[in-house]
Amino acid sequence: MSIKNYLSIDVEDYFQVSAFENVSPPETWTSRVSRVVYNTELILALLAERDVKATFFILGWVAEHYPEIPRNIAAQGHEIASHGYGHQRVCNLERKKFREDVRSSKALLEDLTGKPVYGYRAPSYSISNETEWAFDELLEAGYQYDSSIFPIKHDFYGMSDWSRFSSYAVKSEDGTWNSAETALSECLNIRELPITTVEIFGHNLPIAGGGYFRLLPYPLTKWGLRRINLQDQKPFVFYLHPWEFDPQQPRMENINFKSRFRHYLNLHKTKKRFMDLLADFEFTPIYQGLFASQ
Repeated sequence: MSIKNYLSIDVEDYFQVSAFENVSPPETWTSRVSRVVYNTELILALLAERDVKATFFILGWVAEHYPEIPRNIAAQGHEIASHGYGHQRVCNLERKKFREDVRSSKALLEDLTGKPVYGYRAPSYSISNETEWAFDELLEAGYQYDSSIFPIKHDFYGMSDWSRFSSYAVKSEDGTWNSAETALSECLNIRELPITTVEIFGHNLPIAGGGYFRLLPYPLTKWGLRRINLQDQKPFVFYLHPWEFDPQQPRMENINFKSRFRHYLNLHKTKKRFMDLLADFEFTPIYQGLFASQ
């Protein structure tokens, strides 16, 4: 039997990405041309064509301004999860503000869809060693799993020493959080599903989505993901954003070369590669895959 992998979509608009936070602060968002409704509907149509279900981590700001998005996603049988409210990296929030962010986004999504929200993903995978208190807040807010850790080194995110695959984030007696294979206590741990990496010569390399999906030739991506399924015998976590399907999106001004390269590279190739991905691998929503056997 083939492995069912985890397909996730981080629902945010092109002007809300962390790379643009200095030129696109939240107070300017309502004045910008939005593309998120169109792009999310495109993804839903592509998934329906292949009869694939996914997990959608939806930004609370998007849900509040375009409530048809979470309602349509839920109506088509996909999992609703939280991407926080305002797409602020955890490292830029005080703990109280983070608490308000994750609770308000969860409540908003549940009110709009009538569906429980079990999962959370931080903007830019920004839970780190410096913000481990985020796990405490997620547990207290009622989340059952998190998918915020990218076990690599990166200028925006990364916990390179974390487990590559599904585990428990467990709080020790000294208050630190670590990856563990088994849960110690229901009130002291949360399931953690990191973004998947492929291990090459002892190094974790990104392979499973986003800019890496647009940068690498699809045959190389396919090889790496197959390796995870066949060699590691594990499901991988794949992620994309609606704006990555949109080569016609407005171009942001006053951004540096690195951010411009990362954001706009090969947008015109995403749709074809995504359809190839759906044909080559099997997928399931995260909550169903993690907890169906329990």
